[in-house]
Amino acid sequence: MQPPGAVDSARAWVMVAAAFAGMFVSFGIAYSFGAFLEPMAEEFGSSRGTTSAFFALTSLTYFGLGALSGVAVDRYGPRRVLLVGGIALGVGLAATSQAGELWVGLVTYGLGVGIAVACAYVPMVAVVSGWFERRRTLAIGVAVTGIGLGTLTVAPLAAALIGELGWRDTHLVLGSAGAVVLVVCALVVTRPPVQAGPAALTLRQAVRDRDYRRLYLASGLMAVALFVPFVHLPGYAQDAGVDPVAAAALVGVIGAASIAGRLLLGLVAARTGALRAFQGCFLTMAASFLLWGLGGGYGVLLAFAVVLGVGYGGFVAIGPAVVAERFGTTRLGGLLGVLYTSAGLGSAVGAPLAGVAVDTSGSYTPAIAGCLALGLAGYLAVLSVGRT
Repeated sequence: MQPPGAVDSARAWVMVAAAFAGMFVSFGIAYSFGAFLEPMAEEFGSSRGTTSAFFALTSLTYFGLGALSGVAVDRYGPRRVLLVGGIALGVGLAATSQAGELWVGLVTYGLGVGIAVACAYVPMVAVVSGWFERRRTLAIGVAVTGIGLGTLTVAPLAAALIGELGWRDTHLVLGSAGAVVLVVCALVVTRPPVQAGPAALTLRQAVRDRDYRRLYLASGLMAVALFVPFVHLPGYAQDAGVDPVAAAALVGVIGAASIAGRLLLGLVAARTGALRAFQGCFLTMAASFLLWGLGGGYGVLLAFAVVLGVGYGGFVAIGPAVVAERFGTTRLGGLLGVLYTSAGLGSAVGAPLAGVAVDTSGSYTPAIAGCLALGLAGYLAVLSVGRT
């Protein structure tokens, strides 16, 4: 019988539960922003492109700070890191709910939610990895399903709350609830009981590695396209006559499908290898934009959300395994954190540019076509990984 503090023990699964809960609330709130886009743009009298900057700053913050939070969890432990995330989320959204000008809300929302996600994602993936040996892939997969379930639940919930309370009070409610969850998670988590051996590559060596740079480029290109629907798909659906709650639920469908992607593509990865499955995720995400470009009714939009979500779920779940296989596990937090800055840069560019394209052309077609082109470019880049 294993001692309670051993790897692969019952205590280790408590860490998975804490990671799941932290990702559920932080990503659920971050990815619900599409429901806030229209009412905030209307109140501040701003364009979609300008208001999309909220999401851009948020994603840039949480992906950019992932490199720091991954190192911080090694130095200070997960408890302090999660406490910082909980405080930032509560204070940030409380301040956003009181913002009288767009730029104030931009700063408070972007920093509050961005710091919360940065503290809940990369550090907790690293913690879960350290608590497991034999079942590491399964444990990480279960933990990151919190992202999908959070997106599925919080996006339509936010839309319903906005209809009842308005966007300001909804920010206050979500911020308070999310902060409580992150603080509880912080009280539960502890450092892994054992230290891993030396990594195959240090972070400095990894960033000089050709394959690491190819992964960085591929992730950045795909991220430009990937995060556009999280912000603009609800608005597109509303313009097509879809009810606001049903429109916001499309983001939730992406999250639900991502859960299936994590499980199904994880099984595929066990047979084909992590890298090949990871490449398949890129192709799936890129091809999904063909569905969005078809137009049509709500059924086509649902199909788009499902296909994109499946590829996105596999991308999130398999990515850490690809990095661990090729560059070692000892400094996995730092390696993932630096890699995810590419996604931060991509997501910061994609949503605002798409908003500008919609405002300028009066149509979503140029934005969708751009997403398709960039998704295919990301797929071609990841295909080069492992080749001389």
